[in-house]
Amino acid sequence: MIDGFKKFISRGNMIDMAVGVVMGSAVTSVVNAIVNSLINPLIAMVFGKPDMSGLLSFTFNGATVSLGAVLGALLNFLVIAVAVYCFILVPINKFRDMSEALLIKTKIKQESEEKAQAPEITPEEQTVTLLTEIRDQLAKRSELPLQHD
Repeated sequence: MIDGFKKFISRGNMIDMAVGVVMGSAVTSVVNAIVNSLINPLIAMVFGKPDMSGLLSFTFNGATVSLGAVLGALLNFLVIAVAVYCFILVPINKFRDMSEALLIKTKIKQESEEKAQAPEITPEEQTVTLLTEIRDQLAKRSELPLQHD
């Protein structure tokens, strides 16, 4: 049972998920700082209130509906999406593209070096070589004694 748990924990997916959670919490603190220090003061300059939770809200029969809070959550989501895209996905994709291009370039270089080292064989020489191999295989088969059942 303990061995199974060790395998479960050490699997790549579990480690990737743990890294994702840690990175998510780090991004959350950055986004919260951006929202609290930049966006909310801008909202306060425009609307006169420090955050959007009080905007576009109304109370009816003791229930308060706050469209501003929903707009604030949507704005937070958009800020997170932009931050993840610009600071995580774009650099990773650039790095991945550069790595693939480097691998392709290295592979092409190796293939060209291998071609340069290998002597060129004309189609006629290939045909002669193939026919010689066939002749030799047939000669070996004819030397074997026939087996009767």
